Amino acid sequence: MASRQGRTDPRVVRSRERVLEAALSELAERGYGGFTIDGVATRAGVARSTIYRLGHDRLSLVAAAMETLNVQPRPEAGEQDPRADVVAIVSHLASAMQSSLMSDCLPAVLDGAERDAGLRELHHRYSEERRTRLIDALTRAQQAGYAVGDPGRAAEALAGAVFYRRLMTPAPLRTDEVDGLVATVVGER
Repeated sequence: MASRQGRTDPRVVRSRERVLEAALSELAERGYGGFTIDGVATRAGVARSTIYRLGHDRLSLVAAAMETLNVQPRPEAGEQDPRADVVAIVSHLASAMQSSLMSDCLPAVLDGAERDAGLRELHHRYSEERRTRLIDALTRAQQAGYAVGDPGRAAEALAGAVFYRRLMTPAPLRTDEVDGLVATVVGER
């Protein structure tokens, strides 16, 4: 809700933030099958109508929470070594997969995406957008003389290693391990 001067009411901003955080908490705890608007409203301490007034149904609420609460770094081309851009993006992913609401939601999103076509499409679109940023950074690194090979495959290898460690091992990839992973995949100039 905007005021007459075009500014958003701070109460609306706070409610929106509480709702989005509650949505990820609800998703992580209850899974997509148990995720309800009523559960989010209760967890956020708002009326169900507040969530609808914010313009959300079940799927759009998950999408808004993921996109708002997990902002990927956007390195600028030419401002730093492109390899550092790659490290920043993979470090962000590793950090998110170590301990965050996003990490806690990952099993629920993967499970729900197998059962719900709308969530599957959202998950694939969300993942592809982030993968594209990593591919762009890897392409810049390749153009700067790093031995990247195929930027798409290199992005799969980097992100795949982070997700493998999160989902298949007891120890998620730590951010202090990212530089070594990038060196293995990207190489040196």
